[in-house]
Amino acid sequence: MQPIASLPGSVCRNLIGVLTDIDDTITSDGHLPAASYAMLERLRESGLLVIPITGRPAGWCDMIARFWPVDGVVGENGAFSFRYDHAARRMIRQFVATEAERKASRVKLAALAERILADVPGSAVASDQLYREADLAIDFCEDVPPLPPKDIDRILELFDEAGAVAKASSIHVNGWFGNWDKLSMTRRFLAEAFGIDVDQARDRFIFCGDSPNDVPMFGFFPSSCGVANIMDFADSLAAKPAYVTTGRGGQGFVEIASQILAARQDAPVASGIGKGAR
Repeated sequence: MQPIASLPGSVCRNLIGVLTDIDDTITSDGHLPAASYAMLERLRESGLLVIPITGRPAGWCDMIARFWPVDGVVGENGAFSFRYDHAARRMIRQFVATEAERKASRVKLAALAERILADVPGSAVASDQLYREADLAIDFCEDVPPLPPKDIDRILELFDEAGAVAKASSIHVNGWFGNWDKLSMTRRFLAEAFGIDVDQARDRFIFCGDSPNDVPMFGFFPSSCGVANIMDFADSLAAKPAYVTTGRGGQGFVEIASQILAARQDAPVASGIGKGAR
């Protein structure tokens, strides 16, 4: 992992989009700093697509797609994408699983939640679970005292034993019955919403993240960036970001955005997706 200061200006000038995790990437200690939010707005005003790629739930993502300065959002670790058409006043939603499949999964996930809470004292169903469509989030440090790594590993094991996919973020273990991740829905969303073949354009996007559930994105995008707290997981990551910031959380995201904007400030915007295509 190289320091963010070494991110080439040529990469920044060629970008058509910035993809970013939310928790502990643009947020800091559970808060969204004004500086992070302002950078989302400035990146978008520069002509870039700005798309959060998060583990947060459908209810939150509806609000994010409507009110944040973004071009859409991928939520619940790739279970869906939401994009709000402001001109038509319409939310465009894509889900991997059908409503019937999601309903059946919720029954199994509810039973699995009971087993996990009984097996791992101190864990809790995440407080945002009420707003979720497709997964189960088990809190290990957001609203509960932090659990030791062995307990987080046990939660992952219990999901696996039940035949579910599970990923750890910086605050939750998210589990689901289905075949998706952050990258699979990002690929689908960019193709269907913007006509972008991300396999051909991976060098024209930067992804920003901070934890193990971002590994598919780190491995795919050659100019992926980690905020400094990614170093907390460095030894366990199957794929690491190419660049890392000096600041943690939102401060690190501001470093990344500043680097991008400075390189683009006095240079023509690269051809590709811009404001007019939104």
